[in-house]
Amino acid sequence: MQIERTGSNVSFGGEQVQFTHKSAVNKCTMTCSIYLPPQAAIAPVPVVWWLSGLTCTDQNFVTKAGAQGYAAELGLAIVAPDTSPRGEHVPDDPDGAYDFGLGAGFYVDATEQPWAENYNMYSYLTNELPDIIAAEFPIDMERQAIFGHSMGGHGALTIALKNPGRFKSVSAFAPIVSPLRCPWGEKALGGYLGKDRAAWAQYDACALVAKAQEKLPLLVDQGDADDFLENQLKPHLLEEACAAADHRLILRMQPGYDHSYYFMASFMGDHLRHHAEALF
Repeated sequence: MQIERTGSNVSFGGEQVQFTHKSAVNKCTMTCSIYLPPQAAIAPVPVVWWLSGLTCTDQNFVTKAGAQGYAAELGLAIVAPDTSPRGEHVPDDPDGAYDFGLGAGFYVDATEQPWAENYNMYSYLTNELPDIIAAEFPIDMERQAIFGHSMGGHGALTIALKNPGRFKSVSAFAPIVSPLRCPWGEKALGGYLGKDRAAWAQYDACALVAKAQEKLPLLVDQGDADDFLENQLKPHLLEEACAAADHRLILRMQPGYDHSYYFMASFMGDHLRHHAEALF
């Protein structure tokens, strides 16, 4: 047994589970949640990975997104990991800012000190955690999809683009589409990866679209009342990159919606049905 179950609740006939495990790549104890639909009691089910945004833990999605009912209906497991390593020995932003360090792993493998010791969320999500999920839960790892919000939308897009053949579908809510060209991204990538901006491009969705080996359609929902729209998210950059690369993008600007989980819950069913269509 590689995990310790720390919580379990029946939800829509399935089970919402929280667990912890020792992470070799992040050198700390990581927390993760997984929803197992009722169908998982009979046979392995497809999995959708959810990546959360800045300041979130594994619990924000679980308690606010309203995803379990759709997942139960569609027969999908949903894995919701934490957004960063944690622990007394794990370094944090020296100024205590919300957009770097704890709760802000940005789904990269850090190369700069002191972050490189613990902040290896890319390897964690592409290698270590999938192995644990496959070993501990009734999941069909041949059928995977991925989505996320904001920083997690950035993570979902970049991980899908960097791993052709692994995912059947990808989507995002209000993603940071180009961390090379926004304050959140410049701070995070500069801190974790150093001053060489050329090294940042491997974690920039717009840069990755230009050379993608696989052209999975990208479904993106963005609220037009999002306070971060113009300064941080800049969906027009992804639109331009996809147009230049002839990469299909379904960008839906949603009038009146902001950056909150109210927005995500409103369109969660659309996204999970989008993934189910690709997974079944």
